[in-house]
Amino acid sequence: MAKLLYRLQRFLRRTQLFLLFLGVAYIMAGSVLLLQRANLVVTHRGATSPPLSSLPSLPSPPRALGMPPVRVGGYGGRSTQIMARGQGYKPGSPLDDRTGTRWLMSRNLEIRHLRRRWFHSLMTEKDMSQVERSTPRRNVPQKGSYMGCFLDNSKKRALKGSVSTDFRKMTSTMCQDTCSASGYQFAGLEYGSECYCGNHITSLRVRDEECNLDCKGEKGSPCGGVGRLSVFTVEDVLPGQRRYRNVRYRGCFREPEISSSTSLVHLLQPNLTSQSCIEACINKEFPLAMLRSLDCFCGYATPDFTLHEPAEEEHCSQSNTTEASLPSTLQRFYQVYQTPVQDSRCTERKFLPEKSSSLVALSSFPGAGNTWVRHLIELATGYYTGSYYFDGTLYNRGFKGEKDYWKSGRTICVKTHESGRREIEMYDSVILLIRNPYRSLMAEFNRKCAGHLGYASDQHWKTKEWPEFVGSYASWWASHVLDWLRFGRRVLVVHFEELQTALVPQLRSITSFLNATVTEDRLLCAESNQDGHFKRSGARQPTFDPFTPDMRGLIDGLIRAVDQALRDSNHTGLPLEYLPR
Repeated sequence: MAKLLYRLQRFLRRTQLFLLFLGVAYIMAGSVLLLQRANLVVTHRGATSPPLSSLPSLPSPPRALGMPPVRVGGYGGRSTQIMARGQGYKPGSPLDDRTGTRWLMSRNLEIRHLRRRWFHSLMTEKDMSQVERSTPRRNVPQKGSYMGCFLDNSKKRALKGSVSTDFRKMTSTMCQDTCSASGYQFAGLEYGSECYCGNHITSLRVRDEECNLDCKGEKGSPCGGVGRLSVFTVEDVLPGQRRYRNVRYRGCFREPEISSSTSLVHLLQPNLTSQSCIEACINKEFPLAMLRSLDCFCGYATPDFTLHEPAEEEHCSQSNTTEASLPSTLQRFYQVYQTPVQDSRCTERKFLPEKSSSLVALSSFPGAGNTWVRHLIELATGYYTGSYYFDGTLYNRGFKGEKDYWKSGRTICVKTHESGRREIEMYDSVILLIRNPYRSLMAEFNRKCAGHLGYASDQHWKTKEWPEFVGSYASWWASHVLDWLRFGRRVLVVHFEELQTALVPQLRSITSFLNATVTEDRLLCAESNQDGHFKRSGARQPTFDPFTPDMRGLIDGLIRAVDQALRDSNHTGLPLEYLPR
């Protein structure tokens, strides 16, 4: 009898283990299916899914479900702990009483709502459009007049002016203000987050129901659809009373030998002024307005008219006297203005059509202008750049490669601030971006205190955080360069200041290093649109010198060490402005 009971006991124990194993397997299988569905949505439409190691870019689960802490890699190997905190439960609150069915029912209902919200964030655009068709749309007051829903695709844009993106806060008002400030008459929204501007609508109108996506920052407001553009008219201002931002005088330039390749539009006006010429070129959607006497020309920068060799201003002043007796050589100079119109020859971007066999790093110390160089590379090559990290702010402003897995091979290069040997040897080659450490330290401190586009206040510079920041980050600036020179396999050194003063030659060198075929027109287009959306306005500085003599002694010694290491590695040394006086 005892033997029989012993066998029965062993059998029950094995059964329990077997059932436990089945339960764990069932939960794991369900989790894998959910993660795979999320991974498909995160990837670019129509592209293959990246491997599961890109999961940090997935939407966050409902916070009330009590997710454990997650560690995310940060700059220089540093880690930041992100704690998902529950929103519903507080010790000592009425919810702490877990007895009774009322609490259980309300808690389960809350969790179901959170799960439903999370599930909708993982749905495809097709599924979302079906849900939104059945959901009544609220009437949200609009700033401008709604023109309707129009066809749009990447090969034939309905509005061919400037393009901006905000995957988080886009509204119809924001888009209209952006287009109005750039002198455009129409503003169009697509995919709920993309804003297009133009003065002419070049596609057919379709049913308003096909623009079924809400704006990311304004629920109930139409923001286009998949291949559909919701078009608004911006505030109508009388000619001559318009005020444009970012109109700047480029200088006096000699007319190219083949003027027809540059001046695509020639306007004759009886009372021509620089303002009327600029307005005329904006209406024609050209980035350059050129004056010569009573003639107004509109066009682009081209290889025959690069705007890299300005002439003396007296040539333009003499040419504009309108005297017929002037020699012909003095009648061939233009006064050139840069209009707010975005050069549309380099605005389209995409992921690489085939997976790249080599992994190229775009490495820099924080604050060295990595984001700006990524913007230039995307304009020049037409391909997205990736990132070793995930910066939601950059993704929301149009850097779609920010959310792609950094090893996917779908981006032309990958941003990184890492400098350890193991991290360096993961890349086949590197574009090593170096900036003056004084400016880099101030730029990174500005970012830490006030974000990508803000400035630290005088109070920030006077706190103890600033000396501590310099003490730790200054040595990192030097070790970052030294490590990449030592362990990098194939290194292209780019100095931020040289890129500013000679953008096209430096950008040509970068694209050649990336094995990207780029036309001269596209490089000039990138130069025309070089500012982008992540340039701090003005050159605001603290009202006092934040660097103490001890700080300068430390930084100057590091500059000398890096300069010598560059020369020892057969690279050009640091620019003279870096070196201590």
